[in-house]
Amino acid sequence: MKKHLAWLCLLLFLGLEGCKTAQKPRAGFRDFGPMGLRREMRAVWIATVDNIDWPSRKNLSPEDQREEFIRILDTHKRTGINAVFVQVRAAADAFYAKSEEPWSEWLTGKQGRAPEPFYDPMEFMIEECHRRGMEFHAWLNLNRVSHRVSKSISNDNIGRQHPEWVFEYDGYKLFNFGLPEVREYITGITTNIVKNYDVDGIHFDDYFYPYTVTGQTLKDEEAFRQYGARFRSKDDWRRDNIDKLIKQISDAIIAEKPYVKFGVSPFGVWRNRKDDPTGSATEGGQTSYDNLYADTKKWMKAGWVDYMVPQIYFSTKHDKVPFKILTSWWLKHTYGRHLYIGQGAYKVGVQEKDRAWTNASEFSNQMRFVRLNPEITGSVFFSSKSLINNKLGHADSLRTNFYKEPAFPPTMPWKDRVAPQTPSNLQVSDTRNGVELRWNAPEPARDGDKAHYYAVYRYSDNEKPRLLAACYEGQTRALDRTALRNRRYTYAITALDRLHNESEAVLASIMVRSTVRASKK
Repeated sequence: MKKHLAWLCLLLFLGLEGCKTAQKPRAGFRDFGPMGLRREMRAVWIATVDNIDWPSRKNLSPEDQREEFIRILDTHKRTGINAVFVQVRAAADAFYAKSEEPWSEWLTGKQGRAPEPFYDPMEFMIEECHRRGMEFHAWLNLNRVSHRVSKSISNDNIGRQHPEWVFEYDGYKLFNFGLPEVREYITGITTNIVKNYDVDGIHFDDYFYPYTVTGQTLKDEEAFRQYGARFRSKDDWRRDNIDKLIKQISDAIIAEKPYVKFGVSPFGVWRNRKDDPTGSATEGGQTSYDNLYADTKKWMKAGWVDYMVPQIYFSTKHDKVPFKILTSWWLKHTYGRHLYIGQGAYKVGVQEKDRAWTNASEFSNQMRFVRLNPEITGSVFFSSKSLINNKLGHADSLRTNFYKEPAFPPTMPWKDRVAPQTPSNLQVSDTRNGVELRWNAPEPARDGDKAHYYAVYRYSDNEKPRLLAACYEGQTRALDRTALRNRRYTYAITALDRLHNESEAVLASIMVRSTVRASKK
């Protein structure tokens, strides 16, 4: 048994005797909640740029890097997190081996230097996430060729290979998105990850064109003269460049692995109402549409992305961009895609002009508002370190309240609506160690998908159904150590596919007589 799986689903190697035979699946089982289980994306960003979250400093040994990451995952798992968005490309660099871009200096201390002893960090991170039943979304920064805090630039950096693709702005070297060859290059980098790694999603942050800085000018005049003749304005041309890039990447992901999710986390304000009657009733100083040239609403409406995570890092009392006002605007513009709210865990307990963040109830108030709106299918918190630091007990509020009960990520029926076949031959056995369960894997579904993992539920006449375990990596055995003596239980096993579609259940009941441990959990 792998130690990292022990708490999820105990593997059994003992022969089972006196097992009860399985009952027929209950009709409409999936509509039972399933069994009262919430579907919700519960994610956290793990930032690598400038060593914000991981690794804690440059040039840690690979062993220390792995140990740090495991501690991070285990902490978040206890909080109730079911997905991580890990920054694997911070500035035309790589936190993974199978890349034409150089290794990141924030990993090894010098851009282009490989880990020693060698390992592939992303391969490792994906494996550890999947062992815990957590989705892994590869987070890529799109616009940076080099960061202004970068200390080393490799000769293999694309900015040195193709200086004509790059312009400088506010101390950064940035890609010129007006060049078709730049868009092709970024699409290729992204597709390479999808092709070579078992990622659950591809994720971009809010950096398209840069945030406006007074006195700075975007040096893309030559590209505009060459490619922008048909546009009424340079702003429209820039937005079209980003539209093309997003559509291109979306199509490439679908062509390579249709089940891989694609999402973007834009600046929270698309447009202010004073500039556009369809905008939000806010007074954001910058907007995604006007300053970053990212028409995120269009992408949702066109179905180019599977989910949007607007960064609503404002308090409920903010004087210009109140959390509830802006969140309510996004609720009206989901167009059938998932909406997760990007929440500013890093602001909790921080003294700033917006003093609401020093109120211990601010974070919980935001969570309650999110929960009031079923169109919101989850939250993503920035960032990992802030959530772990738990200022004012905000992570405790997730662990003991909002995320107390487990949740699987929501399904995406536009990508896959075919549920797996039902597991079969469920057998339960009363032993001194607990109630042992075995079942058989189902045949592939009609779309060819096999069961990706299993859910183990339990209920009795006087209690609500609850999820006991999720069994990953093909496990078809489980051990319930919490069963009480002289209690009759019904166990239910369902199969779930890669996109979390859930089968009907196979059921079996048993009267517990032999279990020694009588847990009150």
